[in-house]
Amino acid sequence: MKQKWKIKESVIRENELVFQLQEDANLENAKASGQMLVDSDSLAFIYLLEKENEYVYLEIPEMVWKDCKVALAANDTFFIKDLNGELLLENFKEEMEYLIENIRGNGNYGEDMEKAVSSVFL
Repeated sequence: MKQKWKIKESVIRENELVFQLQEDANLENAKASGQMLVDSDSLAFIYLLEKENEYVYLEIPEMVWKDCKVALAANDTFFIKDLNGELLLENFKEEMEYLIENIRGNGNYGEDMEKAVSSVFL
């Protein structure tokens, strides 16, 4: 079974957006994959992390999308943080922008996901 980590909050710093992980997540030995997916059922974007030869799904919920929009517009760098450190989310901006554009007017992602993305990003 794949692990799914949730973001509990986002913090905008100078030229950076940092996602704070849930307490039980541990970034040790995790690597950024540079790839994202969409979870229409949860109304979330998913960033793929690699850890111990498995993928970990980093769920980017709707509650942090407004910060994402600001950070995307400012060309900020995206990080994930746990209690012990931070990890750069490589290719986050490019993947997020691609998915947002792809979701616009595309019913394949579901009406709720399309409306949610449009209401925040478009």
